[in-house]
Amino acid sequence: MESWEKILAVQHMQDYIEEHLTEPITLLMLSKAAGYSPWHSARIFKELTGKAPFEYIRALRLSWAAVKLHDQDVKIIDVAFDFVFDSHEGFTRAFSKQFGMTPKYYSKNTPPLKLFLPGHARDYYLTLQKGDGKVSKNLNTVFVQVVDRPARKLILKRGMKAAHYFEYCEEVGCEVWNILSGIKEALYEPIGMWLPENLKRPGTSVYAQGVEVPVNYTGKVPEGYELMELPPCKMMVFQGPPFDDEKFEEAIGELWTVMKNYNPEIYGFKWADEDGPRFQLAPMGYRGYIEARPVRQINV
Repeated sequence: MESWEKILAVQHMQDYIEEHLTEPITLLMLSKAAGYSPWHSARIFKELTGKAPFEYIRALRLSWAAVKLHDQDVKIIDVAFDFVFDSHEGFTRAFSKQFGMTPKYYSKNTPPLKLFLPGHARDYYLTLQKGDGKVSKNLNTVFVQVVDRPARKLILKRGMKAAHYFEYCEEVGCEVWNILSGIKEALYEPIGMWLPENLKRPGTSVYAQGVEVPVNYTGKVPEGYELMELPPCKMMVFQGPPFDDEKFEEAIGELWTVMKNYNPEIYGFKWADEDGPRFQLAPMGYRGYIEARPVRQINV
């Protein structure tokens, strides 16, 4: 089987899971979506996603159940049935095992959770066609994708002299992330970022943390935080392979080496650091370390 065929087969299974997440799903259904035998489908699915199909489905259902409990006034039993759990008790056991707290506790307190938000296999395959912004892959198993970021606003907390995460935590504390995670209107998850000169302020740090919200956001800005507008831009997103959580510093270092030597002009882009912050997502071993840098398409 060619690599592209394998990736498309897993992508078809992921698409099927997303479309039928609130319905019963069997391995036979997934294998029909993939076009291969159940055994082979299960094998390549785990090879590319790092999870067996039903482990993946359960983690995804529980994450979306958590989102529903966070954002809506719903009954736990209804959420359990919505995501194909047979009983309140079974859902509570699975939720507690996944997140370390009961759904009842979470629905009342909504503390930050480590949700399972998987990428798509197709997005990991580098077939960048010049000027098309599609996905591409280099030889160091780092996956690269060019994505469009719309006009938006950024809620951020600046530091003083910090150049990276650990210095930032020493200056402002480590609770910033939790506060940012609690902003329901956020477009994406919180980010750590390196601000270009045009977005810095005198006497403040290069490194900061923030979360992007819609351009028409008029909600509350936490005390000590700032709201700024960001123009639309393109971001080149780098995603490393999965890693053991305790080896996150090694994973970050390896990705930085790749980014330092990466030439976007080969694929029709150039760095455009003034267009927005370079940012990192929280390093989570199951998805690999992710970082993004602004780019512009080269006119030809």
